[in-house]
Amino acid sequence: MNISSNIRKLTNLFVILFIALSAGLVYWQVIVSQPVTANIKNGRHCQSDSAPKRGRILDRNGVVLAVSRPVTGTGKASLCGWQRYYTDPQLANVLGTYISPFFLSSGIERSYNNYLNGDMGVTKFSNNLNQVLHRPPVGDDIYLTIDIRIQKIVENAFNTPYIVDNDHTFASDKGSVIVTDPKTGDVLAMVSRPGYDPNRFAALDLQYIDQINHDPTQPNLNRVTSGLYVPGSTYKAVTLMAALDSGASQLSDQFYDDPPGTTQAAQRPQAIQAQVGGETFGPSGNNLNQGTNFPINLASAFSHSDNIVFAQVGAKTGAQSWLDYNQRFGVGTNNIKFDLPVAQSRVNDSGQSTLSVNQLAENSFGQGKDFVTPFQMSLFDDAVANNGTLMQPQLISKIVDPSGAALRTDAPQEIGTPIKDTTASQVRDAMFGVAQCGSGRLGFATTSAAQLNLSPWQIIAKTGSGQVGGNAAAQAWMFTQAPYTNPRLSIIAMKENAGEGGQSVGLMIRPMYDQIFSQVYKMQPPAPAPQGDYTNGYCEKMGLAP
Repeated sequence: MNISSNIRKLTNLFVILFIALSAGLVYWQVIVSQPVTANIKNGRHCQSDSAPKRGRILDRNGVVLAVSRPVTGTGKASLCGWQRYYTDPQLANVLGTYISPFFLSSGIERSYNNYLNGDMGVTKFSNNLNQVLHRPPVGDDIYLTIDIRIQKIVENAFNTPYIVDNDHTFASDKGSVIVTDPKTGDVLAMVSRPGYDPNRFAALDLQYIDQINHDPTQPNLNRVTSGLYVPGSTYKAVTLMAALDSGASQLSDQFYDDPPGTTQAAQRPQAIQAQVGGETFGPSGNNLNQGTNFPINLASAFSHSDNIVFAQVGAKTGAQSWLDYNQRFGVGTNNIKFDLPVAQSRVNDSGQSTLSVNQLAENSFGQGKDFVTPFQMSLFDDAVANNGTLMQPQLISKIVDPSGAALRTDAPQEIGTPIKDTTASQVRDAMFGVAQCGSGRLGFATTSAAQLNLSPWQIIAKTGSGQVGGNAAAQAWMFTQAPYTNPRLSIIAMKENAGEGGQSVGLMIRPMYDQIFSQVYKMQPPAPAPQGDYTNGYCEKMGLAP
C-alpha cells in the first residue's frame, strides 16, 4: 500500500475544496453582493441583529436633528425595526431622508450613510463583533456646522411680507438662503423652499412620497446647492472683483453721459448708452435716476447698479481674465468640494472655452450665459468678507463613535486666495455704498425697520434681479455680509421670480442679521463706520448720492 500517494490525493482534494470554497465566497461576497443585499426579498437586513440603529444627526451645539426610534404598530416590516424622526422638518433638504436599507436615502443621510450605519473604521469592527454576539449594529453620530438657533431665525425671516405690485415685485414662496461664517467656511443655516415633511417619508407614506416626487415645484430639490439661476446684478460684484484685482479698473474711474454718435461719446466710457463689441448697450438698463450729476465714478455705478457701465468694465477686463476669476471660485469646474452634491455653475455654453465681447458684456452684469447656484454665490461673498481668502465650505463639524470618541473633526481649512486683500476691502467699500446710498437703501423699504442702512450692524450688500425672459418675473437676489468693518457673517438670499431683489428679498435680510447678532452671538453693535453714513452727507461726499 502506497501511503504517500494516498496522502497526496487527500491533500489535492482539500486544495480543490479550498479553492472551490474561496471562489464561492468571492462570488457571493464580491461579485453579486450588491444585488443580493439590495434585494427587497432578502430579509437579512431586517433581522434584529442586522438592522442598524442608525447614528444621530446633531447641530453644532449638540441639539438632536435626526434620531432613530423603535418602530411601533403593525404593517411597518420594511422599516426594519427603526423609524427615523426629524425634529425640524424644514431642514429636510439638508438632512435628507432615510427609510430603511430597502430604499434610497438623500441629503446628509445619503452622503454619510456608511458612518450613520456604522460601516466605517473602528465602529465597523465593533459592529462585526456585535453581529457575532447577535446584537444590533450601532451607527456613528454626525455633528453639523448648522446652528439650529440661526436656522430658526432664517426660516422665520424668509416669510417676511413685502408689497407685491405685480410690476416691480411679485408673490413668491420659493427660494433659498445660505448663512456662512466666512472666517471658517462653516455653513450655519440653509433654507430651501418649498420643502416637504421628511417624517412622512420615514414613515413610508407611499402616497405622500409619490406626490412629492411628482410635484412640479420640486419641494425635494435643495435650491441652495442644486438650483441654477440667472444672478442678475449680484454678479456685478464678481465683475468688480475681477476688474479691480486685475488692475483693469479703479473705483474712481469716470463715466459720462455724452450724446450718442458724438466724438466724446466714442472717446470715453459712457453711463447711459455705449458701444461694446459693435453692439449698443442702453439707454434701457442704465438704472440711473434722472437728474444724476455726471460724470459718475465706478463706485456710484455699482451702488446704483448700472448695466451699461458694467458691460464696459467687463469688456475692459477681457474674457480670459474674467473667466479666470470665475474659475478660481469653481465656476465651470469641479474644484470646490462640499458635503452635499452641488450643481456646477456656468458662465458659458457647454464646450465653449471663451466668450465673445458681446457675451462677456452681458455676463458682466449678470445676464447672458450666467447660471449659478446660491451656494456658488456664497463662495464669492465669503472671499470678499474674509479679506480675499476662501475657506473650505463645510457642513460637518465632527463625527463621533457610539462611545463618544471623535472619529473625525473638520477644522477650518484655506483653499486659496482668489483675490487680494486690498481688492476685498474695495469691494466691501462698494457694497457699503449700495446699502447706504443705492439699491440696498432706496425704493424698497416700507418701514424704517426694514432699511439696511438703518441697521446698527452695518449690513453691506449688492442687490440683483436676474431677467429670465418671456412673461416670467426676475429672480430676486441679495448678496450681503456684516458688520462692514469686520464681517462675521455672509448671507445669500434669493426668491424665485419675485422681481426686484431689494424690494422683495431685502426686507428679510435685516431681521436675520439683527436677531443673529443680538440673540445668538450676543454682540454689541460695532462703532460707526469711520467715513460716516448717509445721515452726515457720506453719499454726497463720495459721489454716490441718488
